[in-house]
This record gives sequence, C-alpha cells and structure tokens, in this order.
Amino acid sequence: MIRRFPMVEASPLSGRAGARSPSDPSPPRLAATVMCVRDGDRGVEVFMLHRVPTMVFAPSMHVFPGGGVDAEDSRADLPWSGPPVDEWARRMRTDEPTARMLIAAAVREVFEETGVLLGGPSRLDEPWAAARSALVAHETSLADVLIAGGEVLRSDLLGYRAHWTTPEFEPRRYDTRFFAALVPDGQVADGGSSEAQSATWVRPADLLDAYAAGAALLLPPTVVCLEQVAAAGSAADFVREEPPVHEVIPWLEESADGLAIVMDLP
Repeated sequence: MIRRFPMVEASPLSGRAGARSPSDPSPPRLAATVMCVRDGDRGVEVFMLHRVPTMVFAPSMHVFPGGGVDAEDSRADLPWSGPPVDEWARRMRTDEPTARMLIAAAVREVFEETGVLLGGPSRLDEPWAAARSALVAHETSLADVLIAGGEVLRSDLLGYRAHWTTPEFEPRRYDTRFFAALVPDGQVADGGSSEAQSATWVRPADLLDAYAAGAALLLPPTVVCLEQVAAAGSAADFVREEPPVHEVIPWLEESADGLAIVMDLP
C-alpha cells in the first residue's frame, strides 16, 4: 500500500539541513524502538516520550522509547529466556548476532528511558535505579546488569511489529526494528529520561488528532504505528499479533502539490 506524507520545509524526520544526495546516502545505524501498551478505559494506550527540542534527531517529536544499538548489546553471555536468538533471526530476516543486538537494544532502551525492565524475575528496588543510571552513562552493560541482579532478558515479552529505515536523503539514518510489549506486573513506566521533556500514556487517537491539527509532531513511522495501536482490540492482542513485516524505506516524490514523503507499506 502506497502512503504519502506532505513534505514541509523542515523535514519530519531529522531536518533538511545537510540533506544528502540519494546517490551518496549515509549508512544507517541499527536501532530498536518499543511500543509499551496497556488497556485503558477507552481502548489501548501506548507510552510516549516527548523529546526535548535540543535533540539532533527528531527534536520535539513524540516518539516511542528506543535508540541505536550499542557494542555491548552483542554480548553472547546475555542472560536470555523466551524464543531463542535463531528464532528471532528468522522472524526478522537477519543473522543471529544482529538479532541478539536488536532485542538487547530494545530491552536496554526501554529500561533506560522508562525504568521498565523486560526481564524476570522482577525485583525493581533501589539498586535498579543505580543500574539504570549506569546504563545511561555507558558505565555498564545490559548483560552485566542482568547477571548481577540474577535476572534474564525475557524475549517472550516482545512482539515484532515493523522495520523502517530512514530515507536516503537524510544525513542521519537509522535501520529500526519496531517491537511491542506489555509492562510486567508491578512495574511503572516513568519519564526519567533526559532526552524527554515529558512522558506519559496516551490514547493513540488523541495524539493522532493533535498531529492532524498541527499541535504535535510525529514521524511517519510513528503515525502508522499509532494507527495500528488504535485499531487493536486489546494490548495483549497487539503484542501477540504477527503482522507481515518488510523493510520500509520512504522516498521523496514531486507532485502538483509539492514534495511528499512516499512509502510502500505491507
């Protein structure tokens, strides 16, 4: 399905300044992002961060927790439970080291940006606050945090939703896998990230309405994912669902109405 987003003077992705020619694209960095979802009074809700305006990538945007992979995410001794790495590699159509990095990055970023640990058994008391701070400061690794706490990464808490790569004209590019997850019982997502000016649970339809009215900034992948969350029957159904996934790389296209960002969706 072809989808078009009007191109504004400032790119909805990272800003037009320094945009590159498609013939000389920047290599994308592997990244992972997670839609933490829950059942609300008026349908499924998702946890969103409102990024600070000083961010180099996607300033002032409403985004899901996530970020680029770290070298330590590839550790083979990462404590792991749930579907094994080779199963994730087949699902994501990649090799096992890459699959391990992406799942680790997803779990690490959620912990860093929301305080939610997609692991078990969950004993999130004061020592975990120090571990979270050390992760953010790159003073430790997810593997070391889990090993020290007697925890394991729980890949069974994640559902695979989408694969988006930043357009080739952008100077800063990411090859991003989108996941969904339920917050484990007893844990509370917070806004304790220096990259966000606020963070809260939102009803997707409300944020999409604000975006349509020009009152909120969203990346095209975020718009598409929010529409999918809004259509979900329950949070658990959304996480369990296995939608068709192929890599989506938007491109620029000129029309009578001006430039548009165009994408071919599954």
